[in-house]
Amino acid sequence: MRKQIGMLLAAVLAAGALVGCSSSSKETTAAPATAAETTAEAAEAKEETTEAETEAEATEAAKEAEEILVAAAASLKNAYEEELIPMFQEKYPNITVKGTYDSSGKLQTQIEEGLEADVFMSAATKQMKALDEEGMIDSDTITDLLENKIVLIVPAGSDAGLETFEDIADAASIALGDPASVPAGQYAQEALTSLGIWDSIQDKVSFGTNVTEVLNQVAAASADAGIVYATDAASMADQVTVVAEAPEGSLSAKVIYPVAVVKESAHADSANAFVEFLKTPEAMAVFESYGFSAGN
Repeated sequence: MRKQIGMLLAAVLAAGALVGCSSSSKETTAAPATAAETTAEAAEAKEETTEAETEAEATEAAKEAEEILVAAAASLKNAYEEELIPMFQEKYPNITVKGTYDSSGKLQTQIEEGLEADVFMSAATKQMKALDEEGMIDSDTITDLLENKIVLIVPAGSDAGLETFEDIADAASIALGDPASVPAGQYAQEALTSLGIWDSIQDKVSFGTNVTEVLNQVAAASADAGIVYATDAASMADQVTVVAEAPEGSLSAKVIYPVAVVKESAHADSANAFVEFLKTPEAMAVFESYGFSAGN
């Protein structure tokens, strides 16, 4: 009997051992499955991260490709190209700025005819006002940014003896901007008309299509005298001499340069950023170094 009981206990113990081994085997087999699941989840998370990074890189690349066109009066070209645009692009590396420069009247016409400019800066309020009235300017962004002066110049070393603004009547040849489209020419016409000498000089005048042409004619001594902005004269101080400023009261208003965002700009945010940049102290300091003063 005892022998049978012993054999029964041995059988029970053996069965328990087999059950324990089986359970241990199952636990060991389950462990790799859990690791695989973790690896899959990590791979999926990595894939999602990679996709997000790729999307972010694509967005950044799109930003870097953004370009705005600034249509500005010819007298602004040196300040823009030499200092202001590089300063802005250093601050906003994702925005490329291109400039087109001419008389304000020509630029006005080009914008009216479809020039895809993002920012317009004219050398007089007349052109800005006209575009604004036509609904082509974002009115809220218009800023009378700068003031300039109208001056009479002669070639450096000239012995013509011109000493006052009114002495332009004694010059043998005169270069002026075309009043039909050049603000400097419009200011010259207004000043000389108020002084009573506009009509008497017409047979001696050569009209330029922008103020830079006038400046170059006098610098090359192709004209004995000309009327330009003070900032233009300062840019060629070694080639032209300033005789005098337009007399007090000869102009009905100050020579103001307004700037604004073009309403149909495809890059309004970037255009606004550029206009706001021009108002900063560092940008105004550059303008002042070129002979401009604050317009407000």
